[in-house]
Amino acid sequence: MKKSISRWALPADWPLERCAAIARAAGFEAMELALDENGGDLNLLSGPDQASAVAAAIKKAGLEVASLATMLFWKYPLSSRDEAVRERATAVLGKMIELAPALKTDTLLVVPGMVDEQTPNEIAWQRSQESIKSLLPAAAKAGVVLGIENVWNKMLLTPLEMKWYIDEFRHPAVQAYFDVGNMLVSGYPQHWIRILGSRVKRVHLKDFKLSVGNIEGFCDLLEGDVDYPEVMRALRDIGYDGYLTVEVFPRRHHPESLVHASGRALDFILGT
Repeated sequence: MKKSISRWALPADWPLERCAAIARAAGFEAMELALDENGGDLNLLSGPDQASAVAAAIKKAGLEVASLATMLFWKYPLSSRDEAVRERATAVLGKMIELAPALKTDTLLVVPGMVDEQTPNEIAWQRSQESIKSLLPAAAKAGVVLGIENVWNKMLLTPLEMKWYIDEFRHPAVQAYFDVGNMLVSGYPQHWIRILGSRVKRVHLKDFKLSVGNIEGFCDLLEGDVDYPEVMRALRDIGYDGYLTVEVFPRRHHPESLVHASGRALDFILGT
């Protein structure tokens, strides 16, 4: 397995070259990049040329591009009751598919939608699948996988639901982007991993304190309640050999210290 870290671990206003150099010095082999609406390393106005330049900067630092993520699916859910919002979300995913080949990555992180007071589970399921299905030909042509992530969106709350949701597409371009920490409030990551099996295309690592139980419970690796020895056993049981991407967010002071601490923690995790 390869050590990877999210671009979100370092300040957005720091040059990508600086962030990549810090990640490499901390022992990481890859970085998950992010698509912004405006500004940033990549945004909705970026084209393949800019993506190629970003990929070149990552390669120069000695890293690979593990995947491409975005926060925009929270602003523009693929399951929104507003057709214009769904169209915007589809356009966001389309842009990610467009940029992926130039970035030399084969995986995109996709938040499939969300359940809210106006959008019950079955409707969120249906709308998000329709949105994703419209882009499967483009994803197949680009050679990329749409990695469906388990997040705090009130849908796909069990591994059986996630498995069912993915399998209904009957398409190799739809797989799972499994987040180890996101589901700790309601389950056990090792169970999810074994149930999803070969569907797991990418993995996010974070930790979570059950005693806190809300969004403030997310914490640095090995400081929470994730049973990482069991997680690693489960990943090896399913034959996973891909990227392990640490998803953390910058510290107020000396944010590079978190990258180095995460790299050391991941070394211990990989050794279990």
